[in-house]
Amino acid sequence: MKTAAYIRVSTTGQNLEGQRREIERWILGNVADPEKVIWFEDRATGNNTNRPGFKALQKAVFHGEVQTVIVYKLDRVSRSLIDGLTTIQGWLEKGVRLVSTSQQFDFSGATGKLIASVLFSVAEMEQETRRERQQAGIAVAKERGIYKGRKKGTTKGSQKRALELQRQGLTVSEISNVMGVSRQTVYRYLKAA
Repeated sequence: MKTAAYIRVSTTGQNLEGQRREIERWILGNVADPEKVIWFEDRATGNNTNRPGFKALQKAVFHGEVQTVIVYKLDRVSRSLIDGLTTIQGWLEKGVRLVSTSQQFDFSGATGKLIASVLFSVAEMEQETRRERQQAGIAVAKERGIYKGRKKGTTKGSQKRALELQRQGLTVSEISNVMGVSRQTVYRYLKAA
């Protein structure tokens, strides 16, 4: 059984090295054999749940290859309360230990699940607050006549992705959150299909 380290950044301008350094520091003090740590990483994920590194991590957990998952911060796993708790619940049921180095917390057991639910709620609230600030800024720019919006023909998500998520059983609201687009856009994608 191995230890897995998962790091993720949301934008292309961000760097994984800060997370990597902090996790490596934790590994040196807490893992018997640092050479047995498997690294999984995703770059420029934004709100997107299409994360190849995370999918590979999930596969390793599913196959029983991972005993401990280390993240820099819990919101690297998910920024959605439901998705995050579902992921952690699945890991804990398989006997996987989850550690967040920056929050200095081990999420094993009932207390860990309680703390995780609070932290995921905060992460989800921060994301929603950021969206609200963005919308407020756009409204002000529109009032001033300086907001031009997106160029015609460009989209934030893809019709293919919306259909894939619908097949997975997600609701329109959930697809909207995952893709970072409005519900109207999701309806448009699904109708066009």
